[in-house]
Amino acid sequence: MNAMTDVPNPSATTITPQMDTYDARELIKNGVQACVVLDGQTYYMRITRAGKLILTK
Repeated sequence: MNAMTDVPNPSATTITPQMDTYDARELIKNGVQACVVLDGQTYYMRITRAGKLILTK
């Protein structure tokens, strides 16, 4: 038995209707970056030139 058979395939997951969904480009309105705060910690979310989403502390 392969140990990888129990790992879910992220591309096969679907968004459930109960889950809030946000468009990253709407959150990052100026096209550069946005701040997200969680429990007093600030995180910076940005979209790279390659279209990847990066979240840093």
